[in-house]
Amino acid sequence: MMVAALYITIAMVTLAALLNVFRLIKGPDAPDRVLALDTLYVNAIALIILLGITLGTRMYLESALLIAVMGFVGTVAMAKYLKRGSVID
Repeated sequence: MMVAALYITIAMVTLAALLNVFRLIKGPDAPDRVLALDTLYVNAIALIILLGITLGTRMYLESALLIAVMGFVGTVAMAKYLKRGSVID
């Protein structure tokens, strides 16, 4: 039962990631694209964690944490760029 739930969850998160890619490409303006990237890295973290649970290993946790930190920094940098026009003051 747990394996079936994992596969269904992986399929749903993959569908959410594909919809985020669609919004990233089609997005009407830059803030929508930044939000799509932000949600896309959250979905990538979820997929990596689900893969680690499916395989029964903790090795993927470190890569998920790395993606989380880099995604946060990237989102903050893009938001600052969109607000002020430059990243570094």
